Amino acid sequence: MELQSLKNRFDLIGDDPQFNRALEVAEMVASTDMTVLVSGESGVGKESIPQIIHNSSPRKHGKYIAVNCGAIPEGTMESELFGHIKGSFTGANENRKGYFEVADGGTIFLDEVGELSAESQKRLLRVLESGEFYKVGSSTVQKTDVRVIAATNVNLQEAIRQKKFREDLFYRLNQIPVFLPPLRERKGDIYLLFRKFATDCADRYQMPPVSLTRDAQAMLISYRWPGNIRQLKNVVEQITILEPERLIDSSMLKKYLPFQDEDLHPVLPGFSSPGGSFIDDKDMILKMIYALKQEVESIKQSISMGALPQPSQNIQVSANQADGKVIDVTPENDDFHSDHSLGKDNLSISSLYEERIKEVLMKYPRNRKAAAEELGISERTLYRKIKDYGINVKKKRI
Repeated sequence: MELQSLKNRFDLIGDDPQFNRALEVAEMVASTDMTVLVSGESGVGKESIPQIIHNSSPRKHGKYIAVNCGAIPEGTMESELFGHIKGSFTGANENRKGYFEVADGGTIFLDEVGELSAESQKRLLRVLESGEFYKVGSSTVQKTDVRVIAATNVNLQEAIRQKKFREDLFYRLNQIPVFLPPLRERKGDIYLLFRKFATDCADRYQMPPVSLTRDAQAMLISYRWPGNIRQLKNVVEQITILEPERLIDSSMLKKYLPFQDEDLHPVLPGFSSPGGSFIDDKDMILKMIYALKQEVESIKQSISMGALPQPSQNIQVSANQADGKVIDVTPENDDFHSDHSLGKDNLSISSLYEERIKEVLMKYPRNRKAAAEELGISERTLYRKIKDYGINVKKKRI
């Protein structure tokens, strides 16, 4: 497939030579069953490579399963990958298929493979070499035919020297190495990506797209982007939502860029997400902020058209939001008419965030993956937030 057609098919932007080479290698090895190890810093878009390989391969009609090895608790990793039989451990109330069994005939993408425990590494090496595995608690050998693609943002050779990663597994995974460069080495692509994200964000939130002055473009390109493409997308979304102006100059852009010598991600002014960076939580927070803005504007419009609520009425923001409080929209309530009302205690973003997580966890008490997807964050971030907030949701059907 011609390279530009490949980019169009997978919605990829960029003309950097290293980036182009990674895409070419992915397409060339797709027709084989060789294992591929994708390396690169966090946020460079490593997940695009296994998708290209799978969808360009003879296995494209089989299952494609992406597994974030860093998001699965160590005690359940082997059960997740290889399955278990009923009674093999406390809570194993039924037989369960693992990803290697479910993906038979397809492809498994093991992201953050360097996070695997020693025992999981041993089991993975066996299935790579022979296609054989045991379910947890079983002595029966099972076979699977799975193409494995792995990714890492850590130096596995250094991990080998520190005895944290098996050398034989590294060479088995690294049959075909693919490297994705950091965004700071793709300077010619930075503004192209900014424009794409600005257009996508404007379409999603039905707002005019932002653009940059020349000085802001120069600042954007010279910045080192420690969070890479993920950070750039996050910055574009913050600017789109939070800035009233659509033409952004360097002084406005600078507010969303950490100091050059700090390996930090941008955060909302005055907001610190407990236990992690704003970049992990951006989708949910931005959606909530925008939804609240829309709701307030809708109520204001209704009032201006004469559709005033009765004096005794209050408007609930939404289920389980704003700490269960209500916003009084009667004409006498000055807080409602203030443009700054969203910053008051009854709309505390941190409290709203915690309540939203609790709401979704109750909706999916047995499925953390589905809960994380609805929240717009990773499973790893969700587990961290549960711990940070001290959330205790009983796993029962509701």
